[in-house]
Amino acid sequence: MKVLVIGTGAREHALCHSLSNDPDVTALHCAPGNAGIAEAAELHEVDPLDGAAVAALATELGAELVVVGPEAPLVAGVADAVREAGIPVFGPSGEAAQLEGSKAFAKEVMAAAGVPTARSYVCTTPAEVAEALDAFGTPYVVKDDGLAAGKGVVVTDDLEAAKAHANACERVVIEEFLDGPEVSLFAITDGVTVVPLQPAQDFKRALDGDEGSNTGGMGAYSPLPWADPKLVDEVMQTVLQPTVDEMRHRGTPFSGLLYAGLAITSRGVRVIEFNARFGDPETQVVLARLKTPLAGVLLAAADGTLDDLAPLRWSEDAAVTVVIASHNYPGTPRTGDPITGLDEVAAQDAPHAYVLHAGTRYDGDDVVSAGGRVLSVTATGADLTQARERAYAAVARVRLDGSQHRTDIAAKAAAGE
Repeated sequence: MKVLVIGTGAREHALCHSLSNDPDVTALHCAPGNAGIAEAAELHEVDPLDGAAVAALATELGAELVVVGPEAPLVAGVADAVREAGIPVFGPSGEAAQLEGSKAFAKEVMAAAGVPTARSYVCTTPAEVAEALDAFGTPYVVKDDGLAAGKGVVVTDDLEAAKAHANACERVVIEEFLDGPEVSLFAITDGVTVVPLQPAQDFKRALDGDEGSNTGGMGAYSPLPWADPKLVDEVMQTVLQPTVDEMRHRGTPFSGLLYAGLAITSRGVRVIEFNARFGDPETQVVLARLKTPLAGVLLAAADGTLDDLAPLRWSEDAAVTVVIASHNYPGTPRTGDPITGLDEVAAQDAPHAYVLHAGTRYDGDDVVSAGGRVLSVTATGADLTQARERAYAAVARVRLDGSQHRTDIAAKAAAGE
């Protein structure tokens, strides 16, 4: 199978890493890719938001499966253009991707499907914002209705900060705060059948102890030793299958990756948000544990044959990912700094630990930083303690001036807390 992956980040590198190890994949391409993906796939220049250009590239390459990684191309309808060209594509239509593209639309779908979520108001004026914030009280939860690269949510006790964020957006969803730990659960679906993956937990705050600004994610781990063994079955019955059924009944079937961000509250499981694609950095740890070859699973979702797929096989090992970010992230990051030590990780830590590239590019023969989140150092081990040790040993080998990373990824879970 010839596969084309669309995107530039660590999620796409994780997908390419898995696909490159799949014996059924005879040729692997990525567009535009990054410096790390170049080692696993042949790179091509393309505007990921240009559906016609992506479809033309896929046709030219003879791709038999296109995997659209990021949310913006999905919301822009890139998967539709590829489907119209007659090529199987893993990723929802532009209409179905509104589950992520619009928080208000997602709330509407959840209400129709009976999916448990936070009570909320959709606001478009300062008066509506003030009324909603007053109704729910602290902590205030304010979400930009549209795509915001994982950074459109503010959770704060500061009323003025909440209002400022809301009034900087055209439309916001203001909702009640959900207590309890958060879980990410991915499901692969062809629009009818839903196949859940293993749950993971990510770390959104920039600093240790969940302090600092909200980010796109500073690390993740899987499995979750503290989670109820019945969690996946419960979420399948109350969230994932009802949502997929509702989307189909609306005439906008959702096929691809449905990501449920969940809060395990004192009142039960509640959906925080939906995403229409693999999450970053959770993909890195989930795929590190998946033993079933990936390409066949993604193709089954693309061509509507998931029901015929054998049950997924999973490693008993744990996986931990630690994100290395640029100086000043999540503010405007400093870029262009040389990255060294990658060869040392490959020589001394593989295969248990490896580096997935996010914001990197080549400057001549040198790999340099090219974004806020630069690398995802991923490691597996017999348990979370060993996976953490291996991940942080590899992190210590990587040198990037001014870089930052959290030191407490999966620490509490490994300690049994």
